Amino acid sequence: MSSMMRCTPDLSFKVRLSNGDKLTFHSRVLTLNTDHGDILLDYSKNLVTEEVMKMLMELAKSRGVESARERMFSGEKINFTENRAVLHIALRNRSNKPILVDGKDVVPEVNKVLDKMKHFCQRVRSGEWKGYTGKTITDVVNIGIGGSDLGPLMVTEALKPYSKGGPRVWFVSNIDGTHIAKTLAELKPDTTLFIIASKTFTTQETITNAETAKEWFLRAANDPSAVAKHFVALSTNPSTSLSQPFFFLQWVGGRYSLWSAIGLSIALHIGFDNFESLLAGAHWMDNHFHTAPLEKNVPVLLAMLGVWYINCYGCETHALLPYDQYMHRFAAYFQQGDMESNGKYITKKGSRVDYSTGPIVWGEPGTNGQHAFYQLIHQGTRMIPCDFLIPVQTQHPIRNGLHHKILLANFLAQTEALMKGKTADEARKELQAAGLSGEALEKLLPHKVFEGNRPTNSIMFTKLNPFTLGAIIAMYEHKIFVQGVVWDINSYDQWGVELGKQLAKKIEPELESDAPVTSHDSSTNGLINFIKKHRA
Repeated sequence: MSSMMRCTPDLSFKVRLSNGDKLTFHSRVLTLNTDHGDILLDYSKNLVTEEVMKMLMELAKSRGVESARERMFSGEKINFTENRAVLHIALRNRSNKPILVDGKDVVPEVNKVLDKMKHFCQRVRSGEWKGYTGKTITDVVNIGIGGSDLGPLMVTEALKPYSKGGPRVWFVSNIDGTHIAKTLAELKPDTTLFIIASKTFTTQETITNAETAKEWFLRAANDPSAVAKHFVALSTNPSTSLSQPFFFLQWVGGRYSLWSAIGLSIALHIGFDNFESLLAGAHWMDNHFHTAPLEKNVPVLLAMLGVWYINCYGCETHALLPYDQYMHRFAAYFQQGDMESNGKYITKKGSRVDYSTGPIVWGEPGTNGQHAFYQLIHQGTRMIPCDFLIPVQTQHPIRNGLHHKILLANFLAQTEALMKGKTADEARKELQAAGLSGEALEKLLPHKVFEGNRPTNSIMFTKLNPFTLGAIIAMYEHKIFVQGVVWDINSYDQWGVELGKQLAKKIEPELESDAPVTSHDSSTNGLINFIKKHRA
């Protein structure tokens, strides 16, 4: 395999684009046409030349992106540390083309689970499924954490406009008792359905919250047989004791699992037809990623631009900035998707990397972020590549579309401002027009200058609907895959989350007594003893 790219960015790459250079725009824009609306990627506001783009595509080829892509789609066990295939693509395989793992086609099993989900959703949403008092289900509580929570939460929030006729959905993840206590306070036991979502059914936070929910329920029902009407399980563990299990397979990674039975809360909320459209959008993007040449491949372009900034400019973070309030959990979802996947310093051969890998991912919806952290993006000392996302059409065209027109204007203005900046001459003229001169002007002038040349991608789509959302999620999933290949790391394990859990199990029994502890480092001993001294 070719060695990892080493580079120091040449300042000549920092080319200013003059007032919307049409040639540059048309050479660096891709429009993906679907039956459910178009998706446009404009990557013209990046610090790259045609030579750089060719170099990045050659790097992708030399690092084996194309062959790795084939191995994933063919069901090879590319998650070698856990000896598992990586087949979230099979969960949304709407073509029903066979996908083999250990010589067995997994598609029939996927479809079997989807059929069971469909039937269950129809029963709950129609009112056929009754609680123990004979009332219909009005509320669904998803109890899970990590991939069993973040994906369903993000999607149900993003697709709220499609939830008509469905139950309300709630999500409990944190072991902090406040989370479940405040949720249960809003609910009635006889009209609430609990979904216990855990891949192994051993996750401490999920099982503890599930047991708390069960105790709360039984205080009202006072009949253990009623549990079956109000609790269902989503798991790979066939030994779960709940009577309504929805299983998924071991090759479903937690942070890629919303397409599986883990998405039951999504399907209940928006209806199974819309859930199928979500799957179809992801499948559409899978086909694009699988078949498009690298230089016309949206996930590949996003991935390699990210590599360019991380490994050549030393950028440490990447901002996801959706200009749609329904997508307010999008960045939080891909914090796990990206950082748990590519936050690794060990290569596939077991050696330590000598280059940077996954970035810190963060962001908030526009325009909220503009009034919070955009100051740092515009005038801070760190370069922060940003993805700006926005639907052309809004779900709420109130006041003759005024709100959305303002939102669109801000979206467009921010990427232009980050690209062009404001020169000292431009700032001077503004200050003079405002009546300033002399020492007062010169004192303020440096603060009014914007360097510009801050890179952004603009991702626009016709409307936020289930299909488009599915495609966008899959787009970022494949971006993460490509970067993992380039960095020669396994994007599909997560050993980094284990050590803290192991130590927590040792510390928990030490919190039982009031006796001081001395068995840890001095800092941890001091913290434990402070807790013992001050707890009620």
